[in-house]
Amino acid sequence: MRLYSLPSALLLAGTLTLLAGCASAPRVELYGSPAPPAAAQRTIVITPETRWVNVEGGEVINFVVGDKMFAWDFYVGFTVSHFDLNLVAPPGILQQRVTAYISPDPRYRGPD
Repeated sequence: MRLYSLPSALLLAGTLTLLAGCASAPRVELYGSPAPPAAAQRTIVITPETRWVNVEGGEVINFVVGDKMFAWDFYVGFTVSHFDLNLVAPPGILQQRVTAYISPDPRYRGPD
C-alpha cells in the first residue's frame, strides 16, 4: 500500500521549505547599526538586573556593561518597536536577555 502520492509529497516538501524560511534569523539590519561611542547622545548602564531599556528612534546610545561598552544607532525600520538587544551586542557582553523598546523617531512623526 502506498501512503503518499507524488502531489502529496510535493505539497509536504513545499510546506517544510516555507516553514524553514519563516524560521530564519531576524534581519538585524532593521534594528540600526553599530556606532562610534563619540556619536552617542546618552549612556545607559546595564546591570545584571536590567531586563529592558527605553530608547527613541534615531538615538545613538552608549551601553556600559561592567567594564565593557558598545554604542548602537537606533535608526530602525518603521515596523520595529522592540527587539532583543543581545542580537546586536558584541558577543559575550550581555549575560542576560535585555529588550530594547524603541519609541518612534521624532523626525518622522506627523503633526500632533
